[in-house]
Amino acid sequence: MELIFATANKHKLEEAQAVLGPSFTLVTPASLGVTEEIPETAETLEENALMKAEYLWNRFHKPCFADDTGLLAEALGGRPGVYSARYAGPGADPQKNMSRLLSELKGCTNKKARFETVAALILSPGEKYLFKGTLEGEIIETPAGSGGFGYDPVFVPEGYDKTLAEITPQEKNNISHRGKAMRKLSDFLNNRAKS
Repeated sequence: MELIFATANKHKLEEAQAVLGPSFTLVTPASLGVTEEIPETAETLEENALMKAEYLWNRFHKPCFADDTGLLAEALGGRPGVYSARYAGPGADPQKNMSRLLSELKGCTNKKARFETVAALILSPGEKYLFKGTLEGEIIETPAGSGGFGYDPVFVPEGYDKTLAEITPQEKNNISHRGKAMRKLSDFLNNRAKS
């Protein structure tokens, strides 16, 4: 099955493809000639994911999905949350976002955090579905590891002594928030195909 995936992030694309497996072919907006930024201006992960998926549906009228992910730090009242990708302001990169997060957590004893991913799938105007995955863990003060992307170098999943950036991509997909959301989406589509 071919699915349009609202991402320009090749790491995200690789992760999603690895989880969904060979029965799905992921197509990016860029490969379909969409060069503009897909809007994500909502206040929640759910609304953002849906906004991006609807943008693609309205353009191509083909099965598509989008996801939005946030890192929620307990001591910061759930920030950066929906603003995770642009936490350090417009044009911010992962390094700047991580630096802002670490400086805001300086002196906090509570380092608990969780990643949340919401994937929105649209198969037709009347068929819109949401799938959620979460990963509990904590923030460390010194980034470690060169794998992954985003906040991975400062996030240690519960039950691990390594950051998401230090474990293998396979291991990350098995436990990650995005992996969980993608498996739910994949199971849903596979079960639907069987019925």
